[in-house]
Amino acid sequence: MSSSSLFYSIISILIIQFLIDFLLDYLNAMRFKESVPMELSDIFDEADYDKSQDYKTTNYRFGILNDIFSLTLTLGFLFFGGFEWLDNFVREFTENNIVMALLFFGVLVFGSSIISLPFSFYQTFIIEEKFGFNKTTKKLFFLDMFKGWLMTAILGGGVLALVIWILQWSGPNFWLYAWGVVIFLMLFMNLFYSKLIVPLFNKQTPLEAGNLKNAIESYAKKVGFELKNVFVIDGSKRSTKANAYFSGFGKQKRVTLFDTLINDLDEKEIIAVLAHEVGHYKRKHIIFNLTASILLTGLTLFVLSIFVNNPDLSLAIGVKQPSFHAALIGFMLLYSPISAITGLAMNFLSRKFEFQADDYAKETYEAAPLITSLKKLSKNNLSNLTPHPAYVFMHYSHPPLVERIRNLKA
Repeated sequence: MSSSSLFYSIISILIIQFLIDFLLDYLNAMRFKESVPMELSDIFDEADYDKSQDYKTTNYRFGILNDIFSLTLTLGFLFFGGFEWLDNFVREFTENNIVMALLFFGVLVFGSSIISLPFSFYQTFIIEEKFGFNKTTKKLFFLDMFKGWLMTAILGGGVLALVIWILQWSGPNFWLYAWGVVIFLMLFMNLFYSKLIVPLFNKQTPLEAGNLKNAIESYAKKVGFELKNVFVIDGSKRSTKANAYFSGFGKQKRVTLFDTLINDLDEKEIIAVLAHEVGHYKRKHIIFNLTASILLTGLTLFVLSIFVNNPDLSLAIGVKQPSFHAALIGFMLLYSPISAITGLAMNFLSRKFEFQADDYAKETYEAAPLITSLKKLSKNNLSNLTPHPAYVFMHYSHPPLVERIRNLKA
């Protein structure tokens, strides 16, 4: 396929993906005015539901503007030689391939962050503030942004430099060595993410002794789940939204509860949420997701190894001097439909896993407190109670609330 054919393929992919997302968002928005599902009528009154619908409508309209802006910017970069200009710019500073790639992606990521900054600021301090979610100060907002840049530079830049070095050293089989490096990093991050990364942004403290901790330890002992690490994270310094998550495996596994979750739910509801998280571990979902991510990364690197030395990939985005960094951009754009398909498969499995984790909580604890906790969290987060099935199929990693409740009651 010629570079011009690849160029128009990229343009077609970008436009088709935008139109699909636009249609799905529209179909989803058309269901915002539906009545409260019968299963949720006990917790959502008319005022709460109207607020929830207003929140979703506001985000829908803002999302359309954001998507149109992003598409226009990307198409403008492709049609008017933005990547060629950037490539020439970094070549003025160095001829080293690794340094060139780091500068190229550094400018690209930094520039993208600056351009998207007004949208992020508006989302946080106008929309989230209006609906009572935002607790982030402007100082914390910008501090998070700088920390994110630093993390991207260190981790992203380090991986990129290592991959290019491996390519230069090993040639066509570079994907195998690069895959090995990525596997190591994925395992390392899964084990130590909560210890090394989370503290840069949030304070984590061990759950203090008391009735809740005793109840958690009692449940864990009952189901044969060794759990020494239960932490509380200060999520309330950024948002009123609540969450809980499981991380790590082996001796490094831990459950993290947001302080907002502890404030919003009673003891039995918190244990029910914990039982759901334990269900993910007991049903091997953590290992499956990690294995699937490793295999998909290997597939992506293998396909990249086939095309990375094709100069047409660089030419397809308007860069006249073929290079790894330009080819990588072209590859990422062309590969996005495959990523979307694998994403659909992973979301489908994720929804099944959520049902399985709910079932585990029902079997080893109780269904009722998990149902009430899901209702409370949905109400407090102004979640969408009536999503369109097509939108769920394409985007949801969790089943809609009504489906989860019906499953728990079955």
